[in-house]
Amino acid sequence: MTKLRSRIAGCGSYAPAKVLSNRDLEEIVETSDAWITTRTGIRERRITLDEKTYEVASKAAKEALKSAGVAARDLDVIITGTVTPDMVFPSTSCFVQSTIGARSGIPAFDVSAACSGFLYALDIADKYVRSGAANKVLVIGVDIFSRIIDWTDRSTCVLFGDGAGAVVLTATRGKSCILSSHIHSDGRYWDMLYVPGAIDSNPFEKRPSKQKPHVRMKGNETFKIAVRTMSRAAKEVLEFNGLKPEDIALLIPHQANIRIVNATKERLKLTDDQVFSNIDRYGNTSAASIPLALDEAVRNRRIKRGDIVIFVSFGGGLTWASAAVRW
Repeated sequence: MTKLRSRIAGCGSYAPAKVLSNRDLEEIVETSDAWITTRTGIRERRITLDEKTYEVASKAAKEALKSAGVAARDLDVIITGTVTPDMVFPSTSCFVQSTIGARSGIPAFDVSAACSGFLYALDIADKYVRSGAANKVLVIGVDIFSRIIDWTDRSTCVLFGDGAGAVVLTATRGKSCILSSHIHSDGRYWDMLYVPGAIDSNPFEKRPSKQKPHVRMKGNETFKIAVRTMSRAAKEVLEFNGLKPEDIALLIPHQANIRIVNATKERLKLTDDQVFSNIDRYGNTSAASIPLALDEAVRNRRIKRGDIVIFVSFGGGLTWASAAVRW
């Protein structure tokens, strides 16, 4: 009998209405539209004014459920990749569970892997389905980085935006499925990209932290590692499945920086038509970037049945991940 696998039955996304352009940033930090566009490929990003992480996530989730034709009450598991939850606990997934009307008693939990959060969550969800422990799983990637940005630091405040994306996985024995997923980390390089001071110190610590919870990044070093890691992750998933770069119908990479995207494309010797990017309009939305881009690619009919789609990401931790899907 053919092995049980998971397929992406539907996807959805949500981005806040507020558009923050490069021109707007010129008013609050020493930078320019030309500098930002040239170095990052970003022209604008979305910023939430009053929405909570779980609200943004729930809106993307409802779109994904609608696309999949799955009722929230039929979900078996909810997994969310995020590093900007509304609270330390409960998890964002628990809030989503109650918001969308999923039934009580099912597992609902978050995964913290920064920009690789969605692919980490996808990997876990795929294993739930392959093992027979779940038939329908909601996977969300969501982040609201506007809360943890130092708006006086032009090296980071120009990069990030807010948003959410989601997919619904269902069990299948057909050819349209997640072929494989691969997740990795290397904690030795944690200081390349991190956010300190998210939790107050207790009064018994000798040197309590006074650092504010803002993104810290070693830009040049992170760029170099990201280029190497993204390419290696893409090659890993191709080799595992016996695929070649020319087999890729669409590569949807984490939308960190257009130069990283282009470097990955060049290392794999892909054409422009084989790579999807929307970073110019959304910026780096962290865990949301891949599912948000996937939803747009599907709506724009960039993916058709039978296509090989590759996801690849890199994030703080350091973390990296990849997945191959036959649509």
